[in-house]
Amino acid sequence: LRDWDILVERVANLLPRRYLDTVTRLSRESDQVLSSFIRGQLLVMFSLSVLYSFGLWMAGLELAMLIGLLAGAVSFVPYLGFIVGILAASIAMILQTQELLPLVWVALVFGVGQVVESSILTPLLVGDRIGLHPVMVIFAVLAGGQLFGFVGVLLALPAAAVIAVMVRHLLELWIESELYNASD
Repeated sequence: LRDWDILVERVANLLPRRYLDTVTRLSRESDQVLSSFIRGQLLVMFSLSVLYSFGLWMAGLELAMLIGLLAGAVSFVPYLGFIVGILAASIAMILQTQELLPLVWVALVFGVGQVVESSILTPLLVGDRIGLHPVMVIFAVLAGGQLFGFVGVLLALPAAAVIAVMVRHLLELWIESELYNASD
């Protein structure tokens, strides 16, 4: 961080002068999109923490807030918040009640949380912020997971956001081109 400005200046000096403005503009747009992604992901994590904590509290779990906050905090890794949360809540519920029936409520809380995250929170709070349609968000995560496994799932949305910036730029170039504007 201390040498960031020096690093940016050195990279800028390596670029051909005629492309400097374009590369600078695309870099700024990509930076804005990635910043929006991080803010959106933090909102998803916060929302899941609240949802899990409230749901587990309603289920009667004494450690509801702690487990809800933990599950929400690690939910930036797909499915990790769900797995950690349901395991911790199940163990805590069994130790608290010595019964299996309350585990149904724990499973219901995390099942609802998973559905809300994948179908509402991530597409709206992350997808809208990075300029991707909710269907594209789901497609990007699925494609990233299929092509690159777990790492692909983690990097799918930031990569898709940067690709979207590049595609928008190429579309602008196409519309401004002589070939597009030719009146034959």
